Amino acid sequence: MGDDEDFHKQTTLPDLTAKEPLPKSIPSKIGPYKVESLLNKGGMSLLYLGLHSGTSQPLAIKILLPKYLKNKEMVGRFLKEAQIIAMTNHPNIVKLYGQGQWEKGLYIAMEFIQGISLRQFIQQKSLSHRRALEIILQVAYALCHLHTHGVIHRDLKPENILITESGEIKVIDFGIAQLQGDLNEERITQSRRLMGTPVYMSPEQKENPLQVSYSSDIYSLGVIAYELILGRLSHGVIHLALLGKSLRKIIEKALKIDPAQRYQDIVDFITDISQYLKTLHDEPSPREEEISDEVVDMIQSTRSILIQKKAPRWPQVELGIALHEGSSLSCLYLDFFRLSENRFGIVLAEPQNPTVGSIFHSAIFRGMVRMSVEIFFQNGKKDQHPIKMLNALSRALNEDPMDQKFGLCLLILNPDKDQLSFISCNYTNLWHIPEGTKKPRILSTPNPALGAEPNASLLETADNWYSGDTLLLHSLGVAPAKGEEPQISEHLLLSPQPQAEKILQKMTTKAPLSKRASAVLSIHRIF
Repeated sequence: MGDDEDFHKQTTLPDLTAKEPLPKSIPSKIGPYKVESLLNKGGMSLLYLGLHSGTSQPLAIKILLPKYLKNKEMVGRFLKEAQIIAMTNHPNIVKLYGQGQWEKGLYIAMEFIQGISLRQFIQQKSLSHRRALEIILQVAYALCHLHTHGVIHRDLKPENILITESGEIKVIDFGIAQLQGDLNEERITQSRRLMGTPVYMSPEQKENPLQVSYSSDIYSLGVIAYELILGRLSHGVIHLALLGKSLRKIIEKALKIDPAQRYQDIVDFITDISQYLKTLHDEPSPREEEISDEVVDMIQSTRSILIQKKAPRWPQVELGIALHEGSSLSCLYLDFFRLSENRFGIVLAEPQNPTVGSIFHSAIFRGMVRMSVEIFFQNGKKDQHPIKMLNALSRALNEDPMDQKFGLCLLILNPDKDQLSFISCNYTNLWHIPEGTKKPRILSTPNPALGAEPNASLLETADNWYSGDTLLLHSLGVAPAKGEEPQISEHLLLSPQPQAEKILQKMTTKAPLSKRASAVLSIHRIF
């Protein structure tokens, strides 16, 4: 976050509960301004309510804490914030009224904004669809003004956008804003690698804050727009399929992983949002159907039961699970089974035609799999061949009116016999890394997706599985392109959980995979 991370949280009401001690006394004047009260205490500054000596206009007066006055970096950022605000003159951007030195240091006198943050509006779900779009446009106008003056905000988020009592939008907090081509930025940034708020940061900003561009701000606005439209905070998980088709195209372009594919100019974003907003006013043009809060909640809760995020505790086996939810509604199903005869089963599956409805298809499929495991592997059954179970599942899916096919892999571990069996149905490969080696054996089976062919002859592969061996199961899908398989040699010495996390991190840096829900399982045979 910005250096003065608490400034944006409450601009109109006193906040006297800061953890660090508050000043023993309030100065009567700061520069030419009379001080009324302390509003807030941030990480590097204090915020006072002041009055203009001539007009009695209320002001927000920000001072740098005395302990930072000898810190060149902090002083530089404080002065730079004032410089950037002074460059702007726009109704949707906080105004600067004065800056300078006073007897105890430096100050910035800014517009006192009576209102609350956009984050509070999102949490209260108090915005209509049309009003949300109007707010997005006002923020975009502010960005347009900033970008015209060579300013990149770098910390655009709901906390830094205020709605005044009269309904106006104000963008605030320029503590880490950057001037395009600023040669001093590299020196200032060296001591702080990550600058911004991760949920709203573009991928390139997370990678290197010096690589930001105007499209980085547009990415942040895309996340905010998504949250405003749905009326809920994303917490970094974005499912574009929850938006109407026309609006989805706009937000999707704003959120492209590759900056070159994103909106390059905020004017183009403004044009597209304005055109879309016009369709909501036109008659008899129908309004796109909105997904209700109840449906969104149902989708989220359904996703949470489809994937077991906590690894089971199995004797002789240590498991690591890493998950990436992605920005689309691609929905994984991951399940674990403790079978008879000290065997263990893992199912990883995904619908082949991802839509909003496919989440519920996956929930139905989960029930079918669990019932099939009970029928074919439990209840004292002697005939426990997984091929028979998958054949029955495939026939049931083929006849089911939901008309959904599933890519699936089934891994069965048998530590007592030092064996494993693996079946993949148009989905993913299994990597087997024997102890003492770095080169994996890739196990695969050329089977069609479940439900694709009613009478398919499915194939199974088996392998020896000894103490110290590592298995890697992932959701890359069938036959990944060369160079797309996870690289694991550098992570072989890690325990399963950090190993899975490192491999997943590499997988999801690629644009196609960053959108999809992804999973990596690292399975280590202990003894």
